[in-house]
Amino acid sequence: MSTTPDGRPIPPAYADERVMLSAWLDFHRATLALKCQGLDDRQLRLASAAPSELTLLGLVQHLAEVERNWFQRVFAGLDVPLVYAEGKGDGYTLVPGRGLDEALDVWRAEIARSRQLVADAASLDESGRLSEAEAAHVGGQGISLRWIMVHMIEEYARHNGHADLLRELVDGVTGA
Repeated sequence: MSTTPDGRPIPPAYADERVMLSAWLDFHRATLALKCQGLDDRQLRLASAAPSELTLLGLVQHLAEVERNWFQRVFAGLDVPLVYAEGKGDGYTLVPGRGLDEALDVWRAEIARSRQLVADAASLDESGRLSEAEAAHVGGQGISLRWIMVHMIEEYARHNGHADLLRELVDGVTGA
């Protein structure tokens, strides 16, 4: 697989569906890491788009929670705790002692587990199960791995847009 000049994996132009979805998800995962590269702890914690309290470090933590929720809880049906229990349990709450290195390690461990669950699935048609509250937004409790992967690509793409703005406001860096 080739990479962009900044090191992100380029999704193949032709591949089967699982390979294509996985490649695009990995591309967006790499984009989030790139947005945090080269910043110090203060900059990563800076809520630079007032009145929002969103930070780059909070986005990394949030996406660790999202990875765990969709792949482990929903798809695999595992009863796993929150990654970050502080605040609302959505990962956005920052704590003084936890910096980017730790957050990236946790996030990458969640990604590794997600990749393994996808690799172990026989088909993208395999189903996970949403909670009743989540099902109200989707229309039913059953949800395919395909839907989850497309949703995760959308989730990362949306949050990478947030990361673009936050990074530009922190230090003026723009681009992919």
